[in-house]
Amino acid sequence: MVSQLDNRVTYDNGPTNPPTAFFFGPKYLARNVYQQSPIQDWVLATTLARPLYIYSEEDISKEMVLSNKRYGSVRRVFIVAAEDKTLLKEFQEWMIEKNPPDEVEEIPGSNHMVMMSKPLHLFNLLLRIAQK
Repeated sequence: MVSQLDNRVTYDNGPTNPPTAFFFGPKYLARNVYQQSPIQDWVLATTLARPLYIYSEEDISKEMVLSNKRYGSVRRVFIVAAEDKTLLKEFQEWMIEKNPPDEVEEIPGSNHMVMMSKPLHLFNLLLRIAQK
C-alpha cells in the first residue's frame, strides 16, 4: 500500500456518507506520480490539479454502446510503466492477467506519467505499435 501523504477526500453529503471527491496532494504527486518527470511537469500538474469525483448520480450506462460485431477489432497493447508508484508493477501484471492484451510492452524508468517521464521512448513505442 502506497502512503497517501497529503491526498484528501471530501464528504459533501456529510461525514456519515461515502466520500464524494478525491484530491491528489502535491507531495503525493511528487513522490508517486511525477518522481521520474521534470520538475516543471510536477509544478504544472499541481497547478492544474482538479478533484476527482468518486460517485455520480448520473446513469452513464447508456452513453457508450458496444456490440459484438466489431469488439476486438482494434489490437490492444498494455504499456507497463516500470517505476509507477501509483499502479505498482504487480497490479499492472494482475491487470494484464485478468484482461490479456494482444501485446505487452514495458518502458524502463518510466513513472505513472509516461508521457512526461519518457516522452521520446513512448513516442517511438507508439509509432512502432501503430506501424504493425
